[in-house]
Amino acid sequence: MTTLAEQLPTFGQYLLNRYGERVHKIALDTAFTCPNRDGTKGLGGCTFCNNVSFSPNGRRPKPISEQLQAGREVIRKRTGANKYLAYFQAYTNTYDSLDRLAERYDEALAEQDVIGLSIGTRPDCVPDGVLELLSGYKTQGYEIWLELGLQSAFDETLEQVNRGHGFAEYQDAVLRARSRGIKVCTHLIAGLPGETSQHNRESLRRVTALGTDGLKLHPLHVVKGTRLANSWRNGEYTPLTMNDYIQIAADLVEQAPDNIVWHRLTGTASETILLTPAWCAFKWQVLNGIARELQRRRQSCRNVA
Repeated sequence: MTTLAEQLPTFGQYLLNRYGERVHKIALDTAFTCPNRDGTKGLGGCTFCNNVSFSPNGRRPKPISEQLQAGREVIRKRTGANKYLAYFQAYTNTYDSLDRLAERYDEALAEQDVIGLSIGTRPDCVPDGVLELLSGYKTQGYEIWLELGLQSAFDETLEQVNRGHGFAEYQDAVLRARSRGIKVCTHLIAGLPGETSQHNRESLRRVTALGTDGLKLHPLHVVKGTRLANSWRNGEYTPLTMNDYIQIAADLVEQAPDNIVWHRLTGTASETILLTPAWCAFKWQVLNGIARELQRRRQSCRNVA
């Protein structure tokens, strides 16, 4: 079987080609919050959001230097990589004063083996000052990615999941970031309530039309402590099957421009909080399924030709 890395441009391959060696991301939690939780935009966050799903240590994170050291120890044993991107992942990592943001970013970049930043945030939390700060790091030669959690390009879906912003905010953030030469990675979710594969294809069309540099895709999974969990228990939400997700992912890979860098094609939560679908926990089964489906489709096209 041909692997995904052999069939499409992955983020790992992009970094390998750019730096001549393996570069890995180390996820960080620096205790930022979110305007959809602190009352600025809303309370309770998105209907599917439980911070534990991407921040197992809760809201008392260790110092950045300790988190980086723990991450590099795991990665070096697994792959032997010696260069890293500091991935500010948990919650909204541009939602604070510029001074505090710069302090946290600088602390990560002070590590000699950290060659850049990947900043996860919301499209409505990217003021010009933040973009100027990131642009400054880029000018210094650091690898800089702005990761925007859009999830869907449909405002009615974003409202239903209590996202607190619409597509217009995403469009504005992307255009301002790209005007400064900052690379953008867009996050999309398949299986959102009320959406079909057609919605996923249209969301991809809209974000690629704006010129996003990278994409992250994952299935919507239901975790404990969320409003989505209540909807699922009440029979109001049915998650995708693994085959449905594989078909959607393959559709989007085929639809995406060739220069798009795929940062992720699946995702899950800790087994301690994941409720459903259970198949989300089997990352390599999902990725291998996508690889097989893409290979099957291409072979079918060759046979027809």
